[in-house]
Amino acid sequence: MSTGMASRPRVETPDPENVRIITTLGHVDHGKTTLMDVLLAANNIISPRMAGKLRYLDSREDEIERGITMESSAVSLRFQVMGRNSDGNPERTYIINMIDTPGHVDFSTEVSTASRLCDGALILVDVVEGVCTQTVSVLQQAWRDDLRPILVINKCDRLIVELKLSPVEAYHHISRLIEQVNAVMGGFFASARMEDDLRWREEREKRLAAKKDQTTEDIYFAPERGNVVFASAIDGWGFRVGKFAQLYSTKLGFKEANLRRVLWGDFYLDPKTKRVISYKHLKGRALKPLFVQFVLENIWAVYDAVVLHPNTEKVAKIVSTLNLKVSPRDLKSKDSRQLVSLLCSQWLPLSTCVIQAVIDIVPSPPIAQAFRLPRMLYPDNFERGVAPKNKLEQDLFACNSGPDANVVAYVSKMIAVPRKELPESKSRSLTADDIRSRGRPATREQSSGEDANAPLPTLQGTMEVLEIQDKADDEVLLGFARLYSGSITTGTEVYCVLPKFNTSLPPENPSNVHNLVVAEVEGLYTMMGRELHPVETARFGEMPRFAAPTRRGIAQDSGVNHNQYCLINLGGSSRMALPIVRVALEPVIPADMPKLVAGLALLGQADPCVETFQQQTGEHVILTAGELHLERCLKDLRERFARVEIQASKLIVPFRETAVKAADMPPSKTPNATRGTMKSASSQNLVSFTIRAAPLPDIIHQFILQNLAVLRTLLQERRAADGDTPVGTVNPGEEELTGVQDDILHSPSVRPEQFWDALDDRCKEAGGEWSGIADRIWAFGPHGAGGCILIDARKDVGSVSLRRRLLRELSVDSDSEEDRREGQYDFSGHVETGFQLATFQGPLCAEPMDGLAYFVENLAVDSEAVQKEIVQNRLTQVTGSVISGVRDACRNGLLDWSPRLKLAMYSCDIQASTDVLGKVYGVIAKRRGRIVGEEMKEGTTFFTISALLPVVESFGFADDIRKRTSGAASPQLIFSGYELLDQDPFWVPTTEEELEDLGEKADRSNLAKEYMDAVRERKGKFVDRKIVQFAEKQRTLKR
Repeated sequence: MSTGMASRPRVETPDPENVRIITTLGHVDHGKTTLMDVLLAANNIISPRMAGKLRYLDSREDEIERGITMESSAVSLRFQVMGRNSDGNPERTYIINMIDTPGHVDFSTEVSTASRLCDGALILVDVVEGVCTQTVSVLQQAWRDDLRPILVINKCDRLIVELKLSPVEAYHHISRLIEQVNAVMGGFFASARMEDDLRWREEREKRLAAKKDQTTEDIYFAPERGNVVFASAIDGWGFRVGKFAQLYSTKLGFKEANLRRVLWGDFYLDPKTKRVISYKHLKGRALKPLFVQFVLENIWAVYDAVVLHPNTEKVAKIVSTLNLKVSPRDLKSKDSRQLVSLLCSQWLPLSTCVIQAVIDIVPSPPIAQAFRLPRMLYPDNFERGVAPKNKLEQDLFACNSGPDANVVAYVSKMIAVPRKELPESKSRSLTADDIRSRGRPATREQSSGEDANAPLPTLQGTMEVLEIQDKADDEVLLGFARLYSGSITTGTEVYCVLPKFNTSLPPENPSNVHNLVVAEVEGLYTMMGRELHPVETARFGEMPRFAAPTRRGIAQDSGVNHNQYCLINLGGSSRMALPIVRVALEPVIPADMPKLVAGLALLGQADPCVETFQQQTGEHVILTAGELHLERCLKDLRERFARVEIQASKLIVPFRETAVKAADMPPSKTPNATRGTMKSASSQNLVSFTIRAAPLPDIIHQFILQNLAVLRTLLQERRAADGDTPVGTVNPGEEELTGVQDDILHSPSVRPEQFWDALDDRCKEAGGEWSGIADRIWAFGPHGAGGCILIDARKDVGSVSLRRRLLRELSVDSDSEEDRREGQYDFSGHVETGFQLATFQGPLCAEPMDGLAYFVENLAVDSEAVQKEIVQNRLTQVTGSVISGVRDACRNGLLDWSPRLKLAMYSCDIQASTDVLGKVYGVIAKRRGRIVGEEMKEGTTFFTISALLPVVESFGFADDIRKRTSGAASPQLIFSGYELLDQDPFWVPTTEEELEDLGEKADRSNLAKEYMDAVRERKGKFVDRKIVQFAEKQRTLKR
């Protein structure tokens, strides 16, 4: 294969079979951007000597400073491949559209948005570090999006230069690494098989029949199949097993296909018979595997002669044997790594190997869309080969680009670009003809006697320059998209279907009006790394950038109903890292608040992972995935989007409030009653009630948290049935509340129709008073779906049941319902409101409650007095006092038990060598983390450390650990949920032993109280803190 040199996109119609769309995925610092540099150098976009050093696709300043990728970048490359063609043409031109993605966990949303656009993925794994946390995440993303993966085992030079392994040791090390990756892929396949068991048997049999071929072909990585690349991106070399099989087939007299099958694995060459034998035929002989003998030893010989033990004679012999073109000046170079890169890149060019692997493994868009698009359109349908239902699906599945084809593009995210960086805004260098044409009018004016230095044109020109400069400072949002069918040109009007558009409802439905807009395409660009190149037309399989700022709503008579079948929703991006880090922002100059609000809106559109909203207190809050992500967002706000000085508050960390049954609790607040019982009443005792709080059993609590998504689905379906809110949408403000919840994403364990029966089974397992409460659950909280429940435990009236409400059943006691309609006012809604308010803001530090159940044991209403209040139009005072009374009773019920805080926790994965292991442990212990596991990478000196770290203690952790280890260790922090801090925030020493050990002042700090007071102080609540700690009389010491 030979690569063509094309650095500019040419406007010509590509053959659909010669287009590939891929992305690079992998852990941070595993060589993705370096690999992209090598491919760009093969296309003459950058110099081959700068490949791996320039990091061309890292265009941001902070990316260059930190040396990591923060934003995904795309590039379109063109390669000419030598081969036999049906048309008789020995060359075929392939267009490879590639996306480089970040590897840091804070920017994992960039990975999900890129993978939705692509058909294949290059999975890069560092051969020394092995399978890391993000490696598993990106493999799961590729599995979920049906991408054809290619495993690239990168940094193989480290086995020679750093670890100094022998070829045999390196072979066993690499084989173990491939087994680890295949074990991860096998786990995904096994989980899919387990999900099949939950479905009907006939569906399972159909899917298993479709999975049989996938078991051996598409799931596992095997070098003999050509889906594994051995590479060193920094040195520019890479190969597949087929490369050496081609080289040795003629020399050994074997068929190339047969040699490819045995070149990897436990196969050996018998020196006597010259035949390939397997392991069982060795008979005790110490033979080397074919891969070691024919592949690794040759590569080791090159590095040994150039890097490890420099020998000019051996280098000259290698150059002549391999027929390489190296100048004498390069041979005399003292930079050994530059010389080995020059030799190996000519012998085993990485770009040629990768592109050939992409062409062989990754399907073209027409083939890929036939099996990927049905999964995107019908995610609940697991059958292979879904038949198209209309013209739109026919065009999508077949990748139709005809003039009558429907135009469908999927915009995965928006990119903010300064207007001055658009091609039409950049100044073009003047040619000699342009200078002459500009000089002719001035010559004519001088010859006619007119004054060429008149003040008015000069002033007008100055104003035009100022106006142009002002416009150039704006930010333009471009849509990062892939065209699935049809072709689109500049000036075309398109329907923009937003992620919350519900295809089951008509477009003029109130919920769909704001999620469907018409936009005119004002510009089309092809991204070439840092540069944008304008194009007039974009066709299928391409990834153009749309500039479409002109948006308007849908008119009633616009004819959109006739095209309703064309309006499809391809869904949004999935998050591997939840936004958990939250700060409040305000401008330094208060008059700049409108600019900050506009900048936050731009940031929310440009970054799919960030969430921005305004709290009830009026603060503008931004949620980000991590500390590094927060730094990037604040930098963008200050320099690009808002362009004002911004003050950020201290980091806001979420907590949860709960209660447990402890050994030494004070007596109950309500005498002669069960612990947690609270009796209260409204104003004038018109409504009296008794509420009892109790900790929720762990089996019920875990089931509810696991299936919160199912519960929200049931509630939305009920609202849709009542006509309040359509399915698939949320109430105004509910979207931001789900962000405030900071719940970790769980995959549901049951389907919606099985939720209540499964919950009833969990309640029976808990036993006691919990048996049978599923039919008496009044509500879940906070926000209608959370880890707390409200239970109707009244015995004299029919219970209020959320299950019956969702199933549209009537209450058991119809007589009581009639009584309520006749004369008794129903306060059940106000009781539920008080419960929701209490669980949303608990008594400790106004954080959401979790893991508590509230039993409403009595609710008595004075009907005559209530009717008098209704007549006097004072019912609002009664209902308000009922809400506040229930809220206070629920809060006091928690305090009657032993209150606890739940800390948000990060799971932390660190790779470190043995010499810095103690320093890593010291930093984790200093920040109140704990080690949960450590594992030594076999054959290396690296340890993989797993730890749990409180989010409140994690800020500055990455910088601290890098400083203490001199950059030898770098942590990856992923939000893993909440963990109980088993310490009472109100604990004080009371017993004689405690007083003797700690004293009356309890000098040992109460950690839970510190966290609680810090949150209360931030929220402006009362903090019980002693200002004077040691009140001693002042005295003057004598000299």
